[in-house]
Amino acid sequence: MIRINLLPYREMEKKGTFLRGIFLLAGSFALFLLILFFVYLYIDLSSGNLEKDIKEAEAKLIVLNKKVGDLEGFKRDKGELEQKLAVIKSLNANRLFPVQVLDKLYELIPVKDMSLEKFTQAGNDLRIEGMARNNDVVALFMKNLEKAEFIQNVDLLGTMEKEISGVKVQQFILACALKKGL
Repeated sequence: MIRINLLPYREMEKKGTFLRGIFLLAGSFALFLLILFFVYLYIDLSSGNLEKDIKEAEAKLIVLNKKVGDLEGFKRDKGELEQKLAVIKSLNANRLFPVQVLDKLYELIPVKDMSLEKFTQAGNDLRIEGMARNNDVVALFMKNLEKAEFIQNVDLLGTMEKEISGVKVQQFILACALKKGL
């Protein structure tokens, strides 16, 4: 016996397969759109957070640049202060030098035979002017100066005989080079 099925099950099956394919395609497309939407949201939120982080970093950079500027100012001020302290230290170290030179010079003068009239110091150069009883006293004074620890060398610039109150004396001028740091 031949059976004939009059129901269009194959067509319905084809129609069902077609509808399932459309639903599957539509569902896949909807899922794809949903994934794209979440990726967009994630990127948007990430970029918002990154922009916020950038703004915070720029604010920190401004604060740090101000601190660096302050630090540079402090370094400059510190350098100036160190320079001033070095000058003060140098002045303090050398403030007693002229007094010590005069004290030691006084010890070298033959008291009864010589008198000093003028001292002039310019840097390390010392110029001494005075009067002595004779040239031997001037020579003795020069030898004493050469032996002194604060004098490098002594030069006689000139002597001249002069009469004061009927007494003949030798007027002299000496140039000396000083050593620093007694």
